[in-house]
Amino acid sequence: MAEYDFREIEKKWQKYWKEKEIYKVNVDTSKPKYYVLDMFPYPSGAGLHVGHPLGYIASDIVSRYKRLKGYNVLHPMGFDAFGLPAEQYAIQTGQHPAITTENNIKRYKEQLDNIGFSFDWDKEVQTCDPAYYKWTQWIFLQLFHSWYNQETDRAEPIEELLSRFEKEGNQNVSAACDEDTPTFNAEEWQQMDEQKQQLILLNYRLTYVSDTVVNWCPELGTVLANDEVKDGFSERGGYPVERRKMRQWMMRITAYADRLLAGLETIQWSDSLKEMQRNWIGKSFGCELDFKVKDSDIVLTAFTTRSDTIYGVTYVTLAPEHELIEQLTTKEHKAEVEAYVEIAKNRSERDRMADVKTVSGVFTGSYVINPINGEEIQLWVADYVLAGYGTGVVMAVPSSDDRDFRFAKHFDLPIIPVIEGTEDMEDPTEKKHGKMINSGFLNGMESTEAIKAVNEKAEKSGVGKPKVNYRMRDAVFSRQRYWGEPVPMYFNNGVPHPLSSDELPLTLPSVDEYKPTPTGEPPLGRAADWKYDGQYEYELTTMPGWAGSSWYHFRYMDPHNKEEIVSKTKQSYWENVDLYIGGTEHATGHLLYSRFWTKFLYDRGYVTVDEPYKKLVNQGMIQGVSNFVYRLSGENKYVSYNLRKDYNTSAIYVDVNIVYDGKLDIEAFKKWRPDAQNAEFILEDGAYVCGSEVEKMSKSKFNVVNPDDVIEQYGADTLRMYEMFLGPLEQSKPWNTNGIDGVFKFLRKLWRLFYDDANNLLVKDEKATEAELKILHKTIKKVQDDIETLSFNTSVSSFMICVNELSSLKCYKREVLDKLVLIISPFAPHIAEELWRSLGNEHSVTHESFPQFEEKYLIEASHEYPISVNGKVRAKMKFALDMPKEDIEKEVLAAEQIQKWTQGKAPKRVIIVPKKIVNIVV
Repeated sequence: MAEYDFREIEKKWQKYWKEKEIYKVNVDTSKPKYYVLDMFPYPSGAGLHVGHPLGYIASDIVSRYKRLKGYNVLHPMGFDAFGLPAEQYAIQTGQHPAITTENNIKRYKEQLDNIGFSFDWDKEVQTCDPAYYKWTQWIFLQLFHSWYNQETDRAEPIEELLSRFEKEGNQNVSAACDEDTPTFNAEEWQQMDEQKQQLILLNYRLTYVSDTVVNWCPELGTVLANDEVKDGFSERGGYPVERRKMRQWMMRITAYADRLLAGLETIQWSDSLKEMQRNWIGKSFGCELDFKVKDSDIVLTAFTTRSDTIYGVTYVTLAPEHELIEQLTTKEHKAEVEAYVEIAKNRSERDRMADVKTVSGVFTGSYVINPINGEEIQLWVADYVLAGYGTGVVMAVPSSDDRDFRFAKHFDLPIIPVIEGTEDMEDPTEKKHGKMINSGFLNGMESTEAIKAVNEKAEKSGVGKPKVNYRMRDAVFSRQRYWGEPVPMYFNNGVPHPLSSDELPLTLPSVDEYKPTPTGEPPLGRAADWKYDGQYEYELTTMPGWAGSSWYHFRYMDPHNKEEIVSKTKQSYWENVDLYIGGTEHATGHLLYSRFWTKFLYDRGYVTVDEPYKKLVNQGMIQGVSNFVYRLSGENKYVSYNLRKDYNTSAIYVDVNIVYDGKLDIEAFKKWRPDAQNAEFILEDGAYVCGSEVEKMSKSKFNVVNPDDVIEQYGADTLRMYEMFLGPLEQSKPWNTNGIDGVFKFLRKLWRLFYDDANNLLVKDEKATEAELKILHKTIKKVQDDIETLSFNTSVSSFMICVNELSSLKCYKREVLDKLVLIISPFAPHIAEELWRSLGNEHSVTHESFPQFEEKYLIEASHEYPISVNGKVRAKMKFALDMPKEDIEKEVLAAEQIQKWTQGKAPKRVIIVPKKIVNIVV
């Protein structure tokens, strides 16, 4: 095979790997384990574009490298197969989502295999497979049957709580529970009927039903998570989203808030990602203060971390969702408040938190009483106050809070400086700590002292109490969809009851349509005769997308186990994920929920670790390069890029696959855009030059590059190496198809170290020279260091340098080439397998060992000195590193090229700086 026939080579070895099950892995206690995982992909109908495999290629390089280093590597792949896109397609076409999903998965697997990934497909899981979601439902039931004991700081079986209620009631129980949970003794508990007992237990269970405000999208017919809503519209489809109170299943993730914070200190994640989770959890220490409404029995409680600023409170604000707004609004302000609330409450909390510049609000007409100084202050409604944080009531201090300051300025409300040095400042919020002023009994106190004094006074007076608060709320678990895991619960007289474990899985029933019922029930309400025991209504909502992805890392360890989620033997061996690669967009969704579920499973003894992912790396985005043509307004005429300013034109996206080196293939463009069949093209230098812009890859921008096309033209190994060569893994970078040719030429040059033009094998069993070994071992060390630090782009550069240098030396020696094949095999596995077999080896390169670099070849034996005469470099001479200075001086002075400049004169001085320079002064 004279030419590097990548098509034949890659098909050959992909077939070999599959038939021989090269990547299948089992527990092997004789080897150390290494678990590499990519974030669960959702199999969309569009398939992969070249940006998707970036993280997969990186994880595959690490997996292959770790195998060569003697590790037993678990590198699985599966599919997050439930979700809204398949359901929306089903609504549009009537096709069952399972069919769409199966086709999409088949397409994805074909594309992944074509890139040559070392996935153990025997470990594949799909969240929509009943054999998988049986265990997702089982975990849900364990959460339902558990409560969080704050004394032991862990989840425990609900039976233990029931036992305590029977003996002593709940007066001495320290648990994570609803704040409005009633207090009762043992006798009162025993006198309750079962229905009332079960309703009280919902206040303690780690999953429970509750009325809560959610993001409801009427067009999609479902509740959306905060991260699925942007500026009041659904991210998918751009449909309006409104805030609505609905009965939902919830997950009591707040019980784990402190442990989720503490666990961040034990894992290797980026500081920015950890900070995102810390901010989302939002732990703060403060005080709850009671503001009595004037001329009313209503008391509004506000949470604050700065009770020392109580004398600077000039108004109080309510969240638009606050349940008492209607009661607290006077007749004169009713219409204005209702109109404002209708708009404001439909913005998601995420948008309202992010929007720090917009100022909006409305006065209710009511007043409240400052609990410390007794002053009357106005009561407002503002959407910068969140119902989900604190109590939904904010005591506004314009002199020490940015948003309060802007609000007060906008509505001309009083601003009272309460910190020394802020009296004359245009924006007193710039100074947040110092001595208190204008603050009654707090005058002269430092902030810390004043906070303590106010808290003590408030508690003693019965108008406040210390409080630890969290921004994070319990997670909404219900989705009004069809294509998701059914919740294994049924209802009797409004009380939820769980299925037993041996009744799982509860599978999805058939429905006539995948839309909500005419009466507004979720799609499962369309199922005929779908009832538990023929009489009790099943839960009609399904689980969210994050349910199946919160524990999949465990199922990969033991995917065929029919008795438990994962056997103790396998979980104890694989433990948790050593390297996880995926996007930061999941920081406050999947990554938080999977940590929560892992800690819960650990508490209940089902797994042996309480963190799912030891090390997490966020890959950057491969961006597209969009191309444009420029059409003259009102004419079927296109003008080239550099001439466009001379005409009135509009830019139009053009398919990047018909643009080469920035120039448009005009005939291909005419076929792609039929209305351009008879168009006129104004060229420059005989070509039509396109404009370009780096943007996110998107079908709408026609800048998507299909990996199948790249593989067909250049091969999978070229694609793999080029994606790594583009730049550091964690940075975003633009795709440029024009640049891929350099990597392709490199692989052909590598091939030429083994074969000549006549298809003769050039490899010789001769001893390598010191120069050749130096090139090799320098590369071994560099590649090893780079893979360990995930610096793959510089590894590719090193390979190029190495092959160039070996080619220059005409090095065809087995002693060098076999090690070169081994170190390049994680990056370009197909060509590596072919060349490894060419070297006479019978087994896969996967089963070999990564070569050890030898330090002796990296130690320089000599140094080339610049030789200066009177400060000017006149020559360069090489000397052994251990050569005495006097010998160096003799050789330099005797050298003909130096005598020319010294003109036979004896030097006044010779300065020799070891491994630096020789300077002669004459």
